[in-house]
Amino acid sequence: MQTTQYLAEIIKELYQTTELIKDEETEKLVNSILESKKIFVAGAGRSGFMAKSFAMRMMHMGLDPYVVGETVTPNLEKDDILIIASGSGETKSLVSMAQKAKDIGATLAVVTISPESTIGKLADIVVKLPGSPKDKEMIQYKTIQPMASLFEQTLLLLFDAVILRCMTKEGLDSNTMFGRHANLE
Repeated sequence: MQTTQYLAEIIKELYQTTELIKDEETEKLVNSILESKKIFVAGAGRSGFMAKSFAMRMMHMGLDPYVVGETVTPNLEKDDILIIASGSGETKSLVSMAQKAKDIGATLAVVTISPESTIGKLADIVVKLPGSPKDKEMIQYKTIQPMASLFEQTLLLLFDAVILRCMTKEGLDSNTMFGRHANLE
């Protein structure tokens, strides 16, 4: 297979994932983001990179997002939301963060392949994404991609769709957001 053929197959896989994501789950996430005082995101590895890009877009919207673990991240409080991106929902450092958020009384959201996971069971909001050929809902096709690539790509696209939904609800457009784009680059 040539590179462009692989690309076409990846795009086909991503398109098929959209039918498996529930709007009611994502709408809960959108509403909680817009109702929260501060928004915190966390993830490990490539999922963490997707979460960081999500935080950047929320900042462009004028929200108050933070990436857990950065030196300028403030404390999590009761009126805040912690959004964890974790395919397995079992990454030890993220489980610890999830438990701490629950102890504080903040809203906990997780975007995961595994709603039955430790983090999934703790979460107030669960958005289930496909991402593994072991997923029973994914039996109709198998991903050609290595490891959790399908989950991570779907995660990035879902986060961009959540941003678009938030923009619509807040009456924002790209021109408004460009005013908050980094200017020291």
